[in-house]
Amino acid sequence: MSAITSAVNPYRLLTERLALESSRDVLTFDNNPVSVGVHQTIKLEETGKICVVGGGKAAAGFAAGLEHLLGVARLHKHKVHGLVSVPEGCGIQLDHIEVRETRTHQHNLPTDAVVRATHEMLEQLSRLKQEDLAFVLITGGASALLESPREHISLQSLVHLTENLSQAGVDIQTLNAIRCMTSKVKAGGLAKSCTAGKLVVLVLSDVLDDSLAVIGSGPCMPHITEPSIIEKVLLNSNISECDRAIISGAANEYLKEHDALLHPRTNSGDWITPKGCEVTHLTLGTNALAVEAAAVASAALGYEIYSATKNMQSQTANMSGSRLASFLGVMASLAETKKYPQSLFEGGEATVHVPVEHGLGGRNQHTVLAAANEILVRQKREWPAGTLIASFGTDGEDGPTSAAGGFIDSDVAKSLGCQPKSITEALSKCNSHELLKSAGGLVETGPTGTNVADIRIVLTHPQ
Repeated sequence: MSAITSAVNPYRLLTERLALESSRDVLTFDNNPVSVGVHQTIKLEETGKICVVGGGKAAAGFAAGLEHLLGVARLHKHKVHGLVSVPEGCGIQLDHIEVRETRTHQHNLPTDAVVRATHEMLEQLSRLKQEDLAFVLITGGASALLESPREHISLQSLVHLTENLSQAGVDIQTLNAIRCMTSKVKAGGLAKSCTAGKLVVLVLSDVLDDSLAVIGSGPCMPHITEPSIIEKVLLNSNISECDRAIISGAANEYLKEHDALLHPRTNSGDWITPKGCEVTHLTLGTNALAVEAAAVASAALGYEIYSATKNMQSQTANMSGSRLASFLGVMASLAETKKYPQSLFEGGEATVHVPVEHGLGGRNQHTVLAAANEILVRQKREWPAGTLIASFGTDGEDGPTSAAGGFIDSDVAKSLGCQPKSITEALSKCNSHELLKSAGGLVETGPTGTNVADIRIVLTHPQ
């Protein structure tokens, strides 16, 4: 876990990939000048004030890295100021940028504090002048940490809508599309408020295809939600009439407001807002980087790499668990034949269909329990000796629990194997947390200060 979180540490990524060329204070990314608009490089010697806003589980690390990059003299010269919104446990004290904890740990939904912080950011961006520069820090979790509901939609209604859609099994991409339609700051809304001449968006991706329109619901990336997505949600039998009315009304307003001519033609993230602010996006870290770091650490420990990739398929946690269980058998046989330990690393983000009456858990805990169910209950086999399956969130959160995820090894499986009915019942009621806790199968890290989706691991050793 430490190798993974270190590789996608936001402070490290920012200070290693961004720099200021000393001659003219030109901002560079991977040693190349950062350009916005028509080949316009960002020269701090020609810049007035610098405003920094944003949100996400890794936003504090980005903010700290940015202050370090600018240095004391530039922080004062450019009157650097700003505000970023982070979850409880991710706050730090900085000299010029306020890092505000706006929601509690284990509660991944916007709060009144989130809305107040977002309004302050909108005000700060709207007071900038043409010669000023804005940075927006967007990382995983920003969807719930940057919010300003549309007129006639209360925060409470918005929260209930999000919870209801999640429980109805709506995938994260569709959920983000609905979030965009019901919010004034998503889908480019935050950037459209900026009156500075240039805006640089620094991104840490928790989305497997690294789509800028999806990460944090795209607060600086305008896009149009396909009508087919709206229709699909409205036809979902698990959606209430009240929720349908909110979605339908917001969709009509949303589609009227968005002018296709203002949208970026590609996923590059370069565009000009209606107020003339030139926007560019820089993606500093991704799930693929975390998977690669895990594989490198595994190889250093003597493992052969059976597979290391992102799983781009949209799968339920039950399907993911069953699939990992199938890998376990193949890899265990391979380890025995080659007399060499095997490892598999996979990035992903499974979905869980939550029943009305449910227990406590998260998609990662559900995934590993589903793997145990496949072997111990459905196949009625013993857990293979010397093998492990784990799945956890890189942010240290998995659902509304204290755990980052879960794992199954021989000891955990031995405990679970004594209660097969409990496994089946826990899966049906999405109540994986207590069962894994009692078996000693929780991965607990606390907030990691980063977020690049989930990592799944399979390890096998020859016996």
